[in-house]
Amino acid sequence: MTIQTSEITSVSSKRTTFKVMLVCWLSILFEGYDVGVMGAVLPTLSEYKEWNLTPIELGALSSYTLVGMFFGAFIIGTLSELYGRRRMLLICVTLFSSTMLATALAPTPWFFGLMRFIGGIGLGGVIPVAAALTIEYSPTEKRSFNYAIMYSGYSLGILCAALVAIAILSQFGWRGVMMIGSLPLLLIWPMSRLLPESIEYLNNRGQHEKARKLAEKLEVTYNEPVKQEKQASRSLKEVVAIIFSKDYLRATCCFWVALFCGGFIVYGLNTWLPSIMRKEGYDLGSSLTFLVVFSLSSALGGLFLGKVADKCGARGTVAFFFMLGAMGIGLMVFKQNIYMNYLLVGLAGIGCISAPLILTGYVAHFYPSSVRASATGWTMSISRVGAMSGPMFGAYIASLGVASSWNFAAFSAVTVIGGIAVMLLPSKRL
Repeated sequence: MTIQTSEITSVSSKRTTFKVMLVCWLSILFEGYDVGVMGAVLPTLSEYKEWNLTPIELGALSSYTLVGMFFGAFIIGTLSELYGRRRMLLICVTLFSSTMLATALAPTPWFFGLMRFIGGIGLGGVIPVAAALTIEYSPTEKRSFNYAIMYSGYSLGILCAALVAIAILSQFGWRGVMMIGSLPLLLIWPMSRLLPESIEYLNNRGQHEKARKLAEKLEVTYNEPVKQEKQASRSLKEVVAIIFSKDYLRATCCFWVALFCGGFIVYGLNTWLPSIMRKEGYDLGSSLTFLVVFSLSSALGGLFLGKVADKCGARGTVAFFFMLGAMGIGLMVFKQNIYMNYLLVGLAGIGCISAPLILTGYVAHFYPSSVRASATGWTMSISRVGAMSGPMFGAYIASLGVASSWNFAAFSAVTVIGGIAVMLLPSKRL
């Protein structure tokens, strides 16, 4: 069967690029809040006497979302190639925002965990679909930077969760902080009005005339398929064959290892950093400030890394900052004053969130357009395995009652492994 592609070669309308990036940025922002909220409320949830949760149970509650994200990234990324990227993105935001409302009203830990799992399915689908749409509608020379702008919403969402917790946690408790996460439901309709369907999706489904008209309307140019065969879209078998083909096998393995490590670090630190710093003697407000620094540095760092990656290539940029993040985490093993700890946490945020986000954008660009969302979704599923492991590892260390330095040493070692995997990627510039 002939491989068909419909890559957009230029986007002459900045308005189109802006609208797509805005909707994708908002989707990632809402996801970041949903993910970051567990780290923000965990110290309070651990003291919630009605449930009387152990550290292992707290780690499990944090991981339920990540289990859902594992399945969501795999399933939604594939479904988006069959039913449309626009539709699946909006469904995902609706799903995880609705379950945030249910979680805020949860009567038992079991119901809390169930809602977090269901919401995780939607959360897992957002990144691969938003990545595919952002890469598709960005000029080639700005893909890394635009992707970094879009993905900055993730870190800013975590930041918002920390700031909301600082503002209302003492008055409204963890339920109030969770309730704020359902507000995106109010924006679903305007987001649906702004976001166009993927031209690549339409062409890959054989809807060439519809794709041509939409391209004219949006002022974009793309390569139409040379041959139009009876089935333009990829079957699951064809997707697997491409991703694990001789040309892509090494890259697939390296991407999976690197993003497994990235997920482990991001979610491990995001979930347990405030609690670890409380254990080190900081009060609740100061502990949450570390989460603010972690997320803000990653948001700003992502923009910087995006610029550097566009000029110097994604592989070397990501590998360097992975190692920089490992250094920041590793140095926290030693006792520091609070300002040095802020600096080290900032380095960790850049290396553990900014670097993996650029790598995710590289995944979306690395594979052919017809399997772009699927390849990104599958890679993110592997990342979710790491993400599930990180909080559970933190819970295990907490249950042992040992020094917090054990967390930092292990997280640093995993980050180094991720950096090595990036170095082993085949050379290909964005």
